[in-house]
Amino acid sequence: MIDKSILPTEMCGREQWICWREENRNGDPTKIPVDPETGDFASSTDDRTWSDLETALEYASTGRADGIGFVFTRTDPLVGIDLDKCRDPDTGRPDPEAKEIIQQLESYTEVSPSGTGYHVLVHGDLPDGRNRRGGVEMYDQSRFFTVTADHVDGTPTSINERQDALEAVHEEFVAEDDTNDVDATDSRRDESGQSQTLDLEDEVLLEKARSAGNGEKFDRLWRGNISGYDSQSEADMALCCLLAFWTGGNRMQMDRLFRQSGLIRGKWDDVHHADGSTYGEKTLKRAIAATGDFYEPTTPTVETSVDTAAETDTDTAWTLEGGIAEPGSVGGDRVYLEEKNDLLEARIDELEQIVADQRDQIEQLTAERQQLRSVVEQQENDLEGTTESPSEKDEGPSSLRTRMQRLWRRS
Repeated sequence: MIDKSILPTEMCGREQWICWREENRNGDPTKIPVDPETGDFASSTDDRTWSDLETALEYASTGRADGIGFVFTRTDPLVGIDLDKCRDPDTGRPDPEAKEIIQQLESYTEVSPSGTGYHVLVHGDLPDGRNRRGGVEMYDQSRFFTVTADHVDGTPTSINERQDALEAVHEEFVAEDDTNDVDATDSRRDESGQSQTLDLEDEVLLEKARSAGNGEKFDRLWRGNISGYDSQSEADMALCCLLAFWTGGNRMQMDRLFRQSGLIRGKWDDVHHADGSTYGEKTLKRAIAATGDFYEPTTPTVETSVDTAAETDTDTAWTLEGGIAEPGSVGGDRVYLEEKNDLLEARIDELEQIVADQRDQIEQLTAERQQLRSVVEQQENDLEGTTESPSEKDEGPSSLRTRMQRLWRRS
């Protein structure tokens, strides 16, 4: 149970609350965001899936969620610092680095649900550059923090303005070696070697991706549906390739967005390679390398209407799994044919199901016809065995035919 009296008032009054429940994704525990009003999947970029604190607490109390969470947005002044795997759950003691960060930030701090980490919230602006290194992450939008109200003794009970401390912690524990870390770059290079980014806001990017020609596929992956893939790793790669296309290969934005999707799991941050890189980092790197084309927004000319520009934009946005290319570009024809083949196979499955349903209907009608024929034959046999009476004269053509058959047999 959450004691809301412990929570800072700066958070309580905002309608930026969701719930979460823990699910296993291929053996990895993953916190899935939940809409407190509907129980469906929530998104940290869709405020229609958020609610007020009371609604979130009420839903969590039903047992259909494991806890509540707070979503960071561009419109609030809050920054969350996530310190992972730095607390002994038995003794409650932090490691030296976490202790230094908590003391330096000097703002509201609570223990994470696992008991092995901390969440610190401050007022401030997140510095530019990378937002994660090792067990330290910083977020100010498009992410949610689990909230436990398990306040750390000795830390403030309010969220304080700590811009200078935030910048100092970022510089020392997050931004270090940023200029020399190729995997941390937030852009790609064009043919002239100049760094460039698309600079699309997350909400705009997601809207474009869902409304594109393969938007249904994107939305399925975004919601965590891996049907059609042999493993979740393949689904992870497919979504990352689509994100690479839409972000222009912006690694940080890809990572930020993927963490909001229904595919996110604990494995994403696990070190899986000898060079110390995580599964998520390698997946993003491979997705960018496999993406031969990127989304290029169309700038309408004076003669181009708004509707035509939108249509052109959607056509340009059309891409297939892997974010490789449009038909006619390098590798695009092959991918186009693969997609067309998938659509044809789906149509064949649909037609086969229709034929099967019609076959069942025919068998049912045949059985009913046979049953009716048996009833008619039985009635004729019953009539044949009865004695003709004067009333039979008025029984119609059927009775007359029966009498004629009798007379013929007697003669």
